[in-house]
Amino acid sequence: MAGNTITQPSDLSCTPGRAARELGLKRGEFDLAVHLGRIRTAPDEGGGGRRVAHAEIDRLRSADGFPETLLETVRTVGTTDGAALMEVTSARFTRLARLGLVVPVKFYLNRYRAVVWLYLAEELRQFAADKNHTALLNGRTPEGMRDQLHEGLDLRPRNWRGRHLGFLLRQADGPWERAGALASLLDPVQVAEIIQDPYERAYLNRFRPDPPAHGAPGSPAAHLAERIMTAQDPDEISWLRADLAQVLDEARGHRPAPRPTAEPTAPQPAVGRAAPRPIAEPTAPRPTVEPAGSPPMAGPVGPAGPSSSLSEHPPEPERSRGMLSWLRRRSA
Repeated sequence: MAGNTITQPSDLSCTPGRAARELGLKRGEFDLAVHLGRIRTAPDEGGGGRRVAHAEIDRLRSADGFPETLLETVRTVGTTDGAALMEVTSARFTRLARLGLVVPVKFYLNRYRAVVWLYLAEELRQFAADKNHTALLNGRTPEGMRDQLHEGLDLRPRNWRGRHLGFLLRQADGPWERAGALASLLDPVQVAEIIQDPYERAYLNRFRPDPPAHGAPGSPAAHLAERIMTAQDPDEISWLRADLAQVLDEARGHRPAPRPTAEPTAPQPAVGRAAPRPIAEPTAPRPTVEPAGSPPMAGPVGPAGPSSSLSEHPPEPERSRGMLSWLRRRSA
């Protein structure tokens, strides 16, 4: 979003790694703070990712209670710690999460490839402090909710995708970046149905954000994480497709996808017509050398009179053979 993006020269900003060290955060905590909008970043003019202005670091360091207040805003807990924080059982906490009443902010896969959902401790405290939620925390789960749970309802993956999409859109700097964020949650087949032009699809892929790393590419853990990051519900797919089509129209007007320039080709002969053969230039005939002492031989007479050059009008082969026979008879 515009309010979360600032532009600073490179000498007035630093890399995310250095900013995390100066703020006393682990890299995962820093990334989460950026996603939540707690830390503002700016795109690197040199194309090296995003950077953090020194003025932004000074703003955070000058806040009351730094660094504890900043750390508390990005503290995450799992199911067990979250249940203890809300003073409910782990089973009830899981039911609340499956119903979408508490929304995960991160997830990871443990050694058994089981999904571990993480929640913001700050949000769980706010939920527990709301008096409107007292019946959900202490009373019996409403019948309609129980029926949904028996049918297998689990909104944790979908709610995480919605939250993750908000993170991506917050850092998008243009319509193509927003289109890439929307496409990252759709199956490639869905994207191909919306964008039938292969050049546009290739251009869009340049703006697709990298998915969170979970296992080696092609591993079972990576496949499981990919399934979580891909929209599954029909209504979710429908509104993602609609938003993507709308943003693509805006992106095309903002900057069309580049296309290769057609190169000129050599003209080809027409089909069914043979190419003309090259015509060889005629060679000049070699002059005939007369033997010494022989009488001069008159050249052929043409319309212009007798010829004075033997090289231009060579004698006919038949007369040459007759003259040689006459010479042999004379010398005998």
